[in-house]
Amino acid sequence: MKLIVGLGNPGSEYELTPHNLGFLVVDRIASDHNVEVRSRQCKALTARATIGQEQVVLVKPETFMNLSGSAVRELVSKLEIVPETDLVVIQDELDFPFGTLRIHRARSSAGHNGIESIIDSLGTKDFVRIRIGVAPEHKLSDGKEYLLSPMRKAQLKVLDSIVADTY
Repeated sequence: MKLIVGLGNPGSEYELTPHNLGFLVVDRIASDHNVEVRSRQCKALTARATIGQEQVVLVKPETFMNLSGSAVRELVSKLEIVPETDLVVIQDELDFPFGTLRIHRARSSAGHNGIESIIDSLGTKDFVRIRIGVAPEHKLSDGKEYLLSPMRKAQLKVLDSIVADTY
């Protein structure tokens, strides 16, 4: 079984922001597999699905981004997940151009607080990370403000096509 965790912040005010890209990806995967991410367990909303021949648990932590590690740690323990082989975390990446997709394993948090929380909570950085670029075309004066502001429809359309190509 694989644990696929999308990072984001709970609450409707964050729903379509760049920082909630992980949640958007998990919701898209769930929709494509006719499941809803709504079961509550271990401080997270979850759903079970089958992708190909693999059983997966889709996860949206209900903690805020910077505390995502506590929900992930509880699910890893409860479901007996081996992070090195069975954990995939999907995150936004402000350091990459908008729409860029990179997959990494066993790397530092690169300053991403949600990833840092997971690394600290699990005691390992050895898990798969799918990093999707959300950087705007223009120079940022305030990255936090940008990450927590709603995306434009054109941006959502680009991200939807990237998500469709991700799995």
